[in-house]
Amino acid sequence: MDSLSWPLSVPVLSDGVVTLRAATPADVEPMHEMTQDPDMQRWTAVPVPNTLEMSETFALQIGAEAWDQGTARMWVAEAADDSGRARFAGNVDVRGGPVADLGFSLHPWARGRGLMTRAVRLAVDHVFTECAVESVHWRAHVGNEASLRVAHACGFQLVGSSPALLHERGRTLDAWTAVLRFGDAPVPRGRWLDAPVIETDRLRLRPFAESDAARVAEACGDETTGHWLNTLPRPYTLDVARAYLADCTWQAAIGSKLTWAVADRKTDTLVANLALMHLDGPNPGTAEVGYWAHPDARGRGFMTEAVRAAVRHALAADGPDHEPLGLHRLSLRAAAGNVASNRVAERAGFRRIGVEREAELLGDGSVDDLVSYDLLRDEV
Repeated sequence: MDSLSWPLSVPVLSDGVVTLRAATPADVEPMHEMTQDPDMQRWTAVPVPNTLEMSETFALQIGAEAWDQGTARMWVAEAADDSGRARFAGNVDVRGGPVADLGFSLHPWARGRGLMTRAVRLAVDHVFTECAVESVHWRAHVGNEASLRVAHACGFQLVGSSPALLHERGRTLDAWTAVLRFGDAPVPRGRWLDAPVIETDRLRLRPFAESDAARVAEACGDETTGHWLNTLPRPYTLDVARAYLADCTWQAAIGSKLTWAVADRKTDTLVANLALMHLDGPNPGTAEVGYWAHPDARGRGFMTEAVRAAVRHALAADGPDHEPLGLHRLSLRAAAGNVASNRVAERAGFRRIGVEREAELLGDGSVDDLVSYDLLRDEV
């Protein structure tokens, strides 16, 4: 089937950087290359294995039939590469209506350039204005940060996680979900709380990586950690650790929590976790500090060193290296019996402001007093 099989009504959309158009035979080979990419196979329902003939059918037949039948609007995305040559960059489709679903994928060469954000904005604007679509829903595997960043940048309302929403290649998967309604502005609804890299004498505070999951599982599966943090799942498996890392990404996207992996500066080995929580709470300019240390990193002053660095970032009004949070107050709470955690708070400059009696449930079922601390910007 050649490109003339496409309906003549397929609109060409462009913002001057990305063009959405009907597929041609020249797109089949690069589309097939895209289907072989490990990340695409991991995060999408693309058939595996995928043959060149399957890509040809999808590009030149399925898309055309969807336009003819009005079941979906499917475009190829085209953009210029580093040499200035216009080439296949990916595809985007909006299925159904007036409540529609969004799908998209990018060829590896085109990633990290903001191209899919542009493509989605073009497609969504078209279906809202020309196709009587009232809302567009996005869903992706939990953990698919790249797709989540597109939804965030395009102004989707990030809804949450839905268990067992997707069924792909015989697997039932949890999904992140979001929605964009007609009339919504196609711009981010809030700040994505990326964790900036901050270096101290011995440590590097950085974003979490997938490779940190094993160390997270070790730390959170530790008996002492579980005693003081009674809400941790038991057993704390590698899958639980991966789910925690995915949740950190989601919380950053909705502006609720900023999380650092605290790593040894020489080896980049994870030694601790540090978070600023409740940043979307009812009291703007405030956050709660939370942390834990890997068992083999305790007693070396790492946590105090990391908290001091995080405090400077959180309470700074401006800074030369990265955008500060500009908070005016931090709080911190620790069980009275958790000597190490209380010592970190005090050495990092926090002031003890009160004790709630028998307010902290511990991992063994007993209760302890809960000590509260705070730190104000002008005290740093």
